[in-house]
Amino acid sequence: MDLKLGFDISRSLLLARWRQTLVAAIGVTFSIAMFITLLSFMTGLNVLLDGLILNRTPHILLYKDVQPSAQQPIQLLHKNKSGHDFVSSIKPKNEALQIRNSSILEKTLLADNRVLGIAPKVSCQVFYNVGGIDLPGSINGVDPEQENKLFKFSEYISAGTYIDLKNTPNSIILGKGAAEKMLAQPGDVIQVTTSRGEAFQLKVVALFQSGIQELDKVQSYVSLSTAQKLLGEPKSYVTGIQVKLKNILNAPAMALEYKELFDVEALDINTANAQFETGTFVRTLISYAVGITLLIVAGFGIYNILNMMIYEKMDSIAILKATGFSGKNVKAIFIGIALTIGIFGGTLGLLFGLGASALIDMIPFNTPALPTVKTYPVNYDPAFYIIGGVFSIITTYFAGYFPSRKASKVDPVVIIRGK
Repeated sequence: MDLKLGFDISRSLLLARWRQTLVAAIGVTFSIAMFITLLSFMTGLNVLLDGLILNRTPHILLYKDVQPSAQQPIQLLHKNKSGHDFVSSIKPKNEALQIRNSSILEKTLLADNRVLGIAPKVSCQVFYNVGGIDLPGSINGVDPEQENKLFKFSEYISAGTYIDLKNTPNSIILGKGAAEKMLAQPGDVIQVTTSRGEAFQLKVVALFQSGIQELDKVQSYVSLSTAQKLLGEPKSYVTGIQVKLKNILNAPAMALEYKELFDVEALDINTANAQFETGTFVRTLISYAVGITLLIVAGFGIYNILNMMIYEKMDSIAILKATGFSGKNVKAIFIGIALTIGIFGGTLGLLFGLGASALIDMIPFNTPALPTVKTYPVNYDPAFYIIGGVFSIITTYFAGYFPSRKASKVDPVVIIRGK
């Protein structure tokens, strides 16, 4: 069959029932547009929610934990004797929470080509002094530049500048929840009391807001040197090393490796955020399920329209076959009609989906919990558009294949005799 002739016949059949063709194309357009819009918005929301936790969580956290000795003295005494030892009221080992030889650990980690970067920290418990009231709090001593490089620290600063933590001695970035309780603003001086009972005055240089209210009520940040001064420890004192990897998927295996190598506790990001990742997966799965369902429904609409077209055009099909068109040629004509509807409707759907996503991206979204977010989150991942375009073609192909197979089996003698 000549391609130009087949194209002309397909176009004639399409235009002969242009209203039905338009309805089918609109169905594909609507389905693709909703598929793109839904996935862009839902995955954008997932990225935002993931960022609240994952951006602030190291891929691996190395730290010392308070725990009892694996072997008690009595077990060592009776090691080669039969019987059982029962020990109760076991106390933790009398060890400091300091990571020993932290400088050597840091050099070893930086030499590992799987590691993107590291950020040491010092954690200490304090009380914020507000008049005669002491509010419990937690202070993390960090390197501001490394914290910003690895964990986007600056994106969570709602007032002030994060780098002032390095430039201003005895300064603090106060959690917004704690700042509201203390009525503190950047430039104010607050007093904290350490667990050892020593009081220190710190200047507020910025406010920090993670979006997790309970965290913002207690957590604040100071420089490493200030945290070491609060605890009365030397510059080598570090309670944790945050590790960011080039490939997050390596985190569980490398955490076990580092635990054995450095004799410290190692917490990987998958273990720390297992429930959160499950919620993200379920939301994404629901979005894909709804989008694909819309495409399948549009495919059934095209199938019904082509089925009706074949019944109405039985005489035209009979004439085509009587004039020399084979069943394969007739099948190709109707599949071509279905693919034309799919490509035309799918292209418009991708454009409308992009426009709807851009419109959502412009809608103001202001919430006190997320000060850096100004509009609704949208994810413009090209994979969504590729999936939508390919699926529209596949759906419309099968929607046209089954009716076209029926048309290819029409016996022209029976049809013409009936006429």
